[in-house]
Amino acid sequence: MNHKERMLAGLPYKAWLDGLAEERLENKKKIFRYNNLEPGNDKEKDRLIKEILGKTGDYINIETPFHCDYGYNIEIGENFFANYNFTVLDVGKVKIGANVQIAPNVSLYTAGHPIHPDSRNSGYEYGIGITIGDNVWIGGSVCIMPGVTIGNNAVIGAGSVVTKNIPDNALAVGNPCRVIRMITEEDRDYYYRDKKFDVDDYKN
Repeated sequence: MNHKERMLAGLPYKAWLDGLAEERLENKKKIFRYNNLEPGNDKEKDRLIKEILGKTGDYINIETPFHCDYGYNIEIGENFFANYNFTVLDVGKVKIGANVQIAPNVSLYTAGHPIHPDSRNSGYEYGIGITIGDNVWIGGSVCIMPGVTIGNNAVIGAGSVVTKNIPDNALAVGNPCRVIRMITEEDRDYYYRDKKFDVDDYKN
């Protein structure tokens, strides 16, 4: 098993061997073109992001700047939006569902290094995948760590560091991120805290 195969299998690997450095360089070139497109060039933006990522839905919008390691290790569902400074270290597989919204300065880190300095100095690192379900909203400046799964319909509050799995329908926040309550049907009528909608078409 070469080091690319080890990386994709979630095993310790060395990131400069077996063509991995060359793959990252080629992806950086694509990312550079994407991040430097003239505003309004939506057709080329859409073409490039679908070339960079491994799998996407039909509609995807990632504001620039955007950064990732390989691109092909990222799968995103339909109707996806990510705001400025979305960073994905996609050493491990990143799977994101449909109708997901990502606020500015969010980072998904599948990559990590051994804790012991001797092991870390050996050059070995690892990647463990991240999964985000459908209908998820990730608040600003959230960090999601290796191996985390975020359930369907969950909301992650701004500034959270997510180190453990978050269940479906949970509102979670903090460092480390913790569930503070479940999202219920009563929440449907409020757009912010105790503020109710003054229109009816949000129910459609």
